[in-house]
Amino acid sequence: MNHEEITALTGEVEREGGFLQAIEDEIGKAIVGQHRMVERLLIGLLADGHILLEGVPGLAKTTAVKSVALAVDAGFHRIQFTPDLLPADLIGTLIYNQREGTFQVKKGPIFANFILADEINRAPAKVQSALLEAMQERQVTIGDESFPLDEPFLVLATQNPIEQEGTYPLPEAQVDRFMFKVLIDYPERDEELQILRQGDTSSADGIAPVVKPEQIFKARKLIERIYIDEKVENYILDVVFATRQPARFGLERLQGLIRYGASPRASIYLAGAARAHAFLRRRGYVTPEDIRAIGYEVLRHRVMVTFEAEADEITSDDVIRDIFDHIEVP
Repeated sequence: MNHEEITALTGEVEREGGFLQAIEDEIGKAIVGQHRMVERLLIGLLADGHILLEGVPGLAKTTAVKSVALAVDAGFHRIQFTPDLLPADLIGTLIYNQREGTFQVKKGPIFANFILADEINRAPAKVQSALLEAMQERQVTIGDESFPLDEPFLVLATQNPIEQEGTYPLPEAQVDRFMFKVLIDYPERDEELQILRQGDTSSADGIAPVVKPEQIFKARKLIERIYIDEKVENYILDVVFATRQPARFGLERLQGLIRYGASPRASIYLAGAARAHAFLRRRGYVTPEDIRAIGYEVLRHRVMVTFEAEADEITSDDVIRDIFDHIEVP
């Protein structure tokens, strides 16, 4: 793609990206601060990627997800995950019709555009398996029949990092299906002062639909055309391969700290999320800064550190930071 084509594409991105401000304004009616979380939710929506939100209770995770769903004029279901939840409670079941002598399908709450899986790590393995099929295949199986899910379909899951009693660690295969793992922190002092003055901000009922799903589909088609230079593609591969073979990149000190590196899905999601990030910045091309901006959220749940690293209180974020600081930026 030459310079003129990139310039024309950037102009198209600027024109088509106007709806983003309307979404952000609507979400701002219910959410104070948490700009990074809101931006990651929008990137997930634009890049068609599921998101795992981790943070202590009371940080507006649920309200933010509901606000995005309401602003996009799409179907929304909140599912509270509990240890006694059954797959049928999620996907639906077959009900016997005595009058007709046949079984009829009763669809579950998974049949919506936005699924908020609240405290996802509280559900047992069978429920996680049913959700995994929905996330990966965009379909669910009830009895002998498979049913496609409506588009857009996004799973936005939350988990509480401080309470582990009665929880089930998510299978690695399922964690890898999430494009992002976003860590939610406490608001700044001035933001909390605003929250204090507003009172209870846990309601998203005042959010009005400002975007149709068709606009999201159109934006996704445009995002797929956003230009990534070969040097930036190689930068993505260098970062991902450094999580698997750090010694090849002069990072011998990380050799004993990484148990498992990032999967190929990390490379795919880094490119897709970087395109969506460029779209948010109204650009028709991806820069290395886009990769660095979304790199932690894409990689932190795909880079497993060793027990020795955990003993030294070294996290996957520390490893990723070391890699970004060391890999040469094109």
